[in-house]
Amino acid sequence: MTRGTLRSVLSIGFLTLLTSTAMAQQAPTPAAACGGDLATFLQGVKAEAIAKGIPADAVDRALAGAEISEKVLSRDRAQGVFKQSFTEFSQRTGSKARLDIGAKKMKEYAAVFDRAEKEFGVPAPVITAFWAMETDFGAVQGDFNTRNALVTLAHDCRRPEMFRPQLIAAIEMVQHGDLDPATTTGAWAGEIGQVQMLPEDIIAQGMDGDGDGHVNLKQSSPDAILTAAKFIKSLGFTAGQPWIQEVSLPENLPWEKTGLQAGMTAGDWFALGVKPRDGNTQFPQLAASVVIPQGRHGVAFMTYPNFNIYLEWNQSFIYTTSAAYFATRLAGAPPYESRTPEQGLSDDGMKALQTKLQTMGHDVGKIDGILGSGTRTALQKEQLRLGLPADGWATEAVLNAL
Repeated sequence: MTRGTLRSVLSIGFLTLLTSTAMAQQAPTPAAACGGDLATFLQGVKAEAIAKGIPADAVDRALAGAEISEKVLSRDRAQGVFKQSFTEFSQRTGSKARLDIGAKKMKEYAAVFDRAEKEFGVPAPVITAFWAMETDFGAVQGDFNTRNALVTLAHDCRRPEMFRPQLIAAIEMVQHGDLDPATTTGAWAGEIGQVQMLPEDIIAQGMDGDGDGHVNLKQSSPDAILTAAKFIKSLGFTAGQPWIQEVSLPENLPWEKTGLQAGMTAGDWFALGVKPRDGNTQFPQLAASVVIPQGRHGVAFMTYPNFNIYLEWNQSFIYTTSAAYFATRLAGAPPYESRTPEQGLSDDGMKALQTKLQTMGHDVGKIDGILGSGTRTALQKEQLRLGLPADGWATEAVLNAL
């Protein structure tokens, strides 16, 4: 799984996502030993950490008292599903109260945000939107012991190759004085701080924003802001370019071209009659996609290459689109125009649609009732075959046509 997929599995910020059905029980391997006696397992972790140059005393401090958390295992196996519509989720996460707090935070930490943009090219609204979406500006950071969470998930044989490196990185953070193994808490899967980052990313991207000699993403907002900026830049954000903008669409748009697919520029879409609501057409050369989270009658956006950093941060389409939209609101954009999308399918209806598409030979992944990218792509193909507008939106009429 990619780093983006890992983040989507781990995020605690107002959403939960399904893990892949491919995460089956795996046999232990020398490279990612797991399971068995905990003390023996921790000895192997200690040897690996020492081999990576971490002093033995730091390793001993980090692992002293480590234990398996049944609560973490329970959370890992009971992750919920993300079934809110874009309208529901974006309005809840982008409330006026949150916008007001975001504006105050950008003013309070203006000097830090200015430094972040100067050094990394990431504007304040982009950072602030993630800060809000992940932990409500630090209010909801998780209460799981980070060391024990990572020990638990590295020891468990579902995904040791993902979590053992994070455990080693956490031990390195103990060495640096940036993690207290007994008291540091965070998300159930090891993410830490106000912008919910994993130990390996903190090691690689951590910034000391307040000058105290440490990277403290839990208590220090300057550290969190600068670290998030550096991390976002590492995901490919390009300074001075847009990430998303609301657009209006003509009725005769070739709907099968919509969705997160390559091959079109913003200029190509403008030529087809797509009109940015803000009138800004100054980036016609950039690759662009038109996304319609709730079909052709709902709100529509044009996404640019910078939108890809949202997908790297979290691969939920509804989360990423909401986060990107929220960032534009913090940057001064108006609320999206009120639209009346067609009624989507119920949970049972979505599962029936996915089952039908699967029997027709399409790979929709798990039958989970979620209109994810695989289901949308398959649906567009069938809509096009049936002569229907191929907007990838699942309705009763489309299900009946199939």
